[in-house]
Amino acid sequence: MREPDEFDQFYRDVRTRLLLLTYCLTGDLPSSRAAVRDAFVVAWHHWRKVSRLEDPEAWVREHACRHAQRRHTAKLWHREKSIGPEVKATLDALAKLSMTPRRVLLVTELTSASLSAMAREVGLPRTEAERELQTATATFALQRGIPTTSVRGMLEAVGAHVENVRWPRATILRRAGATRRRTHTVIGVAATAAVMVVTGTLVTDADGVRPTLAGERIAGSPTGAEEREPVALPEESLLDGDDVARTVAGSDVDRAWSVASTDDNSTGDGLVMTCQETRYAVPRNRPDAALVRVFDPGTSVRRSDRTAVVQAAEAAPTERAAGRAYDVAAHWFADCRDDRAQLLTTYAVPDVGDEAVVFELRTWGDPDARLLAGVARTGSFTTTTVARTPGDDGPRPRAVARLLSKGVDRLCELPEGGACSTGSSTKKSSPVPVGVVPGMLAEVDLPPATRVRQPWVGTEPRRALDNAAATHCDNADFTGDGITNNLTRTFLIPEAKLPSEFGLTETVATMRSKKAKEFVSDVRDRLASCSKKQMGTEVTRLREERRGDRELTVWRVTTEVTDEKSISFLMGVLRDGTAVAQVGFVPVKDVTIPSDDFLTLAERALDRLEEMPRP
Repeated sequence: MREPDEFDQFYRDVRTRLLLLTYCLTGDLPSSRAAVRDAFVVAWHHWRKVSRLEDPEAWVREHACRHAQRRHTAKLWHREKSIGPEVKATLDALAKLSMTPRRVLLVTELTSASLSAMAREVGLPRTEAERELQTATATFALQRGIPTTSVRGMLEAVGAHVENVRWPRATILRRAGATRRRTHTVIGVAATAAVMVVTGTLVTDADGVRPTLAGERIAGSPTGAEEREPVALPEESLLDGDDVARTVAGSDVDRAWSVASTDDNSTGDGLVMTCQETRYAVPRNRPDAALVRVFDPGTSVRRSDRTAVVQAAEAAPTERAAGRAYDVAAHWFADCRDDRAQLLTTYAVPDVGDEAVVFELRTWGDPDARLLAGVARTGSFTTTTVARTPGDDGPRPRAVARLLSKGVDRLCELPEGGACSTGSSTKKSSPVPVGVVPGMLAEVDLPPATRVRQPWVGTEPRRALDNAAATHCDNADFTGDGITNNLTRTFLIPEAKLPSEFGLTETVATMRSKKAKEFVSDVRDRLASCSKKQMGTEVTRLREERRGDRELTVWRVTTEVTDEKSISFLMGVLRDGTAVAQVGFVPVKDVTIPSDDFLTLAERALDRLEEMPRP
């Protein structure tokens, strides 16, 4: 097929798909049509290169999105008079998303791009792109009142509104592209000649040697744009055995720690630390340099008592890329995907590098282990230090913060380093937002259920038309006037094959502050009077706290099923300003959550509420 024919066929096949995507991206049909047209003009300009690409449509799509966003930035969200109510509702739901998550959602649902290709196209590391996709999908589905499995169909339905758009003939676009090519060639030749003339006139080196038209390199003269030197990461900038012995070993100062291995982590699967999800944290898994060092506590320590210490460091091409790497590495531990991993506490470390955080986790495996992970950034470098100890022993958070501080102080001395450390104090802080709905509990927050070795699995958040977190005493309703962002999800242990009534449910919503206070107060009043109103029901208040605009109350509700059998439920209601949550747990047989663990979980749910949007 000749080049013009090939381009013309490509134009006919692709243009409507691109129009649908850019229209959903901007809600502005005239701007979207013009953007797609301009993208094809540029494509014909570069057709010899574009036609040889593995995915020419992705190349044109990226240009079309950029043109559409540029044309649309100065306009309000556009509406055609002929737009139908369903299309309008879909555009309204998309408008609730900011531009990046909106584009992530549309490229995923309206194209055949893989997750990796989508992440590259929108300029995000894959892990961050996946998080954006989860949030965007859930938000759009909630706004449209549909399950997430119906998102693609809902977006494709907008196609009926754009399929009859009139397009310019392909010959017109090719003519415009050819004109553009000639214009760029003329401008390029003129600019090159001008540079030669000006350079030849004004530039002379110290020896009086002038540049020549033969293109000879002149010593000391500018040679155009220089290639960027990759950021170096020497092995000497990592921690050593003495650093670990002085900070992690604690009172056991005689323990001789040594370096067991140091490498660039380029072999195997690259997962050298618990909770780690990808080989490297730097965007696109392309650090300028990376090192992993494993420490050995010595043979005098019993294997079952050994604390395993690992340090990883990465050099990013820019500080911005290093900032993204820091976020990715922190997310590994904040939302640890290892089976039965539980986030206990998050600590801010304000005096270490440009940014730093320490996570304390338990992994409820075989054997159970305590995990302390510190993540820090200084300039273009990120470093992660992990100490994992079987059982409950091992270093404390402050010790790992000190070790993190030492690691930063070695890296900050390098040319691309940033802030060094002025201390290593730790302070408990709110958990890092994770999950599809950051204002709700995640699997990593849940304690283990007794007598069960399988992991918790959360259902997809959905609109709270009913509330399984309520007890028969309160029957709290999270629907009605003035209640927004009402969501519910249930956590189960599917592999344990427990009775269907088992589970932990959280329901959340936002409402004006006065209404939120009244909502919580009403639940407390109903629980207080339940024992008198319902025979065979005993209500025990386990904790009640009120601190400023935050409040939390937890109860145990015991109900007699028969003369010989009773069931005890655990339930908490909590409020953070305008956000309200109810958490309820239904045990079965001998599978339960200890009351103290449930109280801690309710506190975590209260902390998560900080991320709920305003009503």
